[in-house]
Amino acid sequence: MTATVPGPTVTAKASEPKPAPTVTVTAAAAPAPEPEPEPEPEPEPEPEPEPEPEPEPESNMSNSQEQAIGSAESYLSHSNFSKSGLIEQLEYEDFSTEDATFAVEHLDVNWKKQAAGSAESYLSHSNFSRQGLIDQLKYEGFSQSQAEYGVSKAGL
Repeated sequence: MTATVPGPTVTAKASEPKPAPTVTVTAAAAPAPEPEPEPEPEPEPEPEPEPEPEPEPESNMSNSQEQAIGSAESYLSHSNFSKSGLIEQLEYEDFSTEDATFAVEHLDVNWKKQAAGSAESYLSHSNFSRQGLIDQLKYEGFSQSQAEYGVSKAGL
């Protein structure tokens, strides 16, 4: 059944839909992080200036004491001595007893090592019993303990 309605006829014409307006959205990229600045190299420390050599302290030694020290060092560089034997050697070289004693007491000498060197020297050209070598070292001016140490180090 169709109903007719009196009045003007209205015809509705469907029109094509209008396209929706185009919206362009541009997303802005997050700003790139700024590169971290290169750390500035630490300046190299300036080299410390060379310390100036300290002036030689004025020596309170007499010339003859200095000479006696030099002579004692020379003897010890090529031979072994007891403390008293070195003093006697310096006296033989015409240093006074005071200067010879001063010189020997101002040196840093390991007298036990001197005894060992002397014992080795004796054994390199002579034969000794242990006690005989101890007696020889004591005769040279080494103490009992220095002589015993030297003989033990030399292998007797």
